Amino acid sequence: MEDAVFDFLKRLTDAPSPSGFEQPAQRVWRAHVEPHVDELHTDVMGSSWGVLRGPDRPRVMLAGHVDEIGLMVRYIDDQGFLYFAPIGGVDAHLLPGQRVRVHGREGAVTGVVGRKPIHLLEHDERSKVAKIKDLCIDIGAAGRDEAEARVAVGDPVTFAFELERLGGDRVASRGLDDKMGSFVVAETLRRLAERKPDLGCTVYGVSTVQEEVGLRGARTSAFGIDPDVGICVEVTFATDHPGVDKKAVGDVQVGKGPVLSRGANINPRLFELLVDTARAEGIPVQFEAAPRATGTDANVMQLTRAGVATALVEVPLRYMHTPSEVLSLSDLDHAIQLLVAVLLRIGPDRDWIPQ
Repeated sequence: MEDAVFDFLKRLTDAPSPSGFEQPAQRVWRAHVEPHVDELHTDVMGSSWGVLRGPDRPRVMLAGHVDEIGLMVRYIDDQGFLYFAPIGGVDAHLLPGQRVRVHGREGAVTGVVGRKPIHLLEHDERSKVAKIKDLCIDIGAAGRDEAEARVAVGDPVTFAFELERLGGDRVASRGLDDKMGSFVVAETLRRLAERKPDLGCTVYGVSTVQEEVGLRGARTSAFGIDPDVGICVEVTFATDHPGVDKKAVGDVQVGKGPVLSRGANINPRLFELLVDTARAEGIPVQFEAAPRATGTDANVMQLTRAGVATALVEVPLRYMHTPSEVLSLSDLDHAIQLLVAVLLRIGPDRDWIPQ
């Protein structure tokens, strides 16, 4: 991955974007996309999209959500401790001792999620997961007034983890679910812009919001764009690490290429086009069974208006919904290559009706 592209990925993942508070990351996304697209928009929900104009039909919508899980300040006590609620699917097992950033009126305020030390826990408490309502964030305030001068009820909170390189082409960060998808959409637009004369469709690349709290941004964006084809870019569970039952989840490996989902949420003709394109271009892909509706933006895209021919392209991710998610940069590159190649094969003559 080129240094400038990696720098964009890092700025995007480092920017705070809990569901409902995505604009710091969206500003990074828009600045990267704007020089390469014909139009750039943001809607009332906060979703942003760039447009590459070809023939008006078919319209293809790419979607990757930019929001991340996090916390929200709910109550500040007299001693200046902050009590909080989760934004999205936060694992309570992982909270005690975490360093966090409260995004308050003075910018990011560092805090620590506190819990009684193990020495002071009763025997039965040691084997139980602490309830979120019993945990608090310590920002070093001497009391309520000092705390309220820096933060407020409703402020979002992120884990204090940024993008870092691991061995090989692996990286770790919070929020790769699914800023990675938003990144892939942006880079697909940038690379596709270089081939714009070859486009047989109009492409809407959308960085959606509020996926973690109900697929909300994709629902409104898809209604407004009215696409004929929708491709969601998401993460999926890597199963190549200890403790995962492949018989229950499938065999998905980091570094072995993007994953193509197959099932009720996926248009069979669009799936076949993805598979055929990957084979023709020599792009490694893996497969995932999805026997019912997926919990991704692809689900609401498929059900928009009279229905949309939908596909789901995923990147294997280890340790999902933790502060240190892990993926392979080569899987991102291969996902971008696949999307560019597929979009160049879509034109007015394509029929998406299953036979």
